[in-house]
Amino acid sequence: MDEYGHGTHVAGIAVGTDNVTTALSSPSRGFGGLAQDANIINLKVLDQNGNGTDASVIAGIDYAISHQKTYNIRVINLSLGRPITQSYKTDPLCQAVEAAWKAGIVVVVAAGNDGRDNSMGTYGYGTITAPGNDPYAITVGASNDNGDYDRANDVLTTYSSKGPTVIDHIVKPDLLAPGNLVVSTQSTGSFLVSEYPGNQIPVNSYYPAGSSAYSPYFLTLSGTSMATPVVSGAAAMMIAAHPALTPDQVKAKLMKTAWRGFPAKMSISVTVPTVTSYTEYADIFSIGAGLVDIWAAYNDSSMPSGSAASPSVAFSSANGNIELQLNSISANNVIWGTGSTYATNVIWGTNVSGTMVIWGTNVIWGTNTVQAFNVIWGTNSPFAQSTPAAEFLTISIDGDQ
Repeated sequence: MDEYGHGTHVAGIAVGTDNVTTALSSPSRGFGGLAQDANIINLKVLDQNGNGTDASVIAGIDYAISHQKTYNIRVINLSLGRPITQSYKTDPLCQAVEAAWKAGIVVVVAAGNDGRDNSMGTYGYGTITAPGNDPYAITVGASNDNGDYDRANDVLTTYSSKGPTVIDHIVKPDLLAPGNLVVSTQSTGSFLVSEYPGNQIPVNSYYPAGSSAYSPYFLTLSGTSMATPVVSGAAAMMIAAHPALTPDQVKAKLMKTAWRGFPAKMSISVTVPTVTSYTEYADIFSIGAGLVDIWAAYNDSSMPSGSAASPSVAFSSANGNIELQLNSISANNVIWGTGSTYATNVIWGTNVSGTMVIWGTNVIWGTNTVQAFNVIWGTNSPFAQSTPAAEFLTISIDGDQ
């Protein structure tokens, strides 16, 4: 039973097979997930209200590791998160993610939905949630495809959490994927369906001969939770084609081939629930390597070696620059080395020049408040004292529209 309805929607995006519209007479519009030949191992860690504990998530990850060979578990999707309370190096939740990664399982994690949070004067920067702050994981933010197939008009969603991560200053998210107003499978009678029937799509939106009644099969939700399984499905397809791929190779290939065509500055107007205007920037802490390009990643023939752990950044008080530290985990070899085909400027484009991160807006340092500066570059996390907000319900229901 999926009493809340979130997990069913996420699973449908990753691997869903549409047995509904295929049974209808033509014409009809179908809905399918990405890796439709993959299998689902359902490890339920959230309750009927969409809440859970570190212990339950860690238990789920541990089960996946111990049963990895039994079920050929290659990808874990974690569309969940909570505030960062300590360094990833000591956080048991992050350490569980690392254990799975080192066991050969790709771990894909939601960045969080706190990008609108300016309570600390950071304009949504420094709001990545755990375990998305772990440098090993593939952390996914959400883009808005504006309801069409043309990515030239895609923008960052206003709610997608931004880096760097508090305490450790890891560059996150790693990638963006479409996560706004996504149609996927619904869990009949679940909380989200019962409380928000308007998010069910009408039958005639996918079957012209049908009625305007709500569909008993499909539901629209938004958030980085919806973007995450897009990348999980992509990872599963890449591994199906090349089973010997390591998690680091999957991550590096996805980041290398990402699309970076976002405008440098995006003015976004949101009308629901209230009319609000936002300004977003396509910088390294907002879009990471860019928008996932599944076809390009699937066909990429390079085979990188080394760790693909996300880099960290450090603030230089001497010159006010933000310096990129490619090796955040003290590994013997990192994929992002400047002498490889995965050089810094290949992965992060014009956001990076040499070892200096170019962030022209100066939102967090220099021209902003001392409080905002300390939130990002301090040694603790003020966000950890606030109410957990990795999955605001209003974001899930309304998204950017």
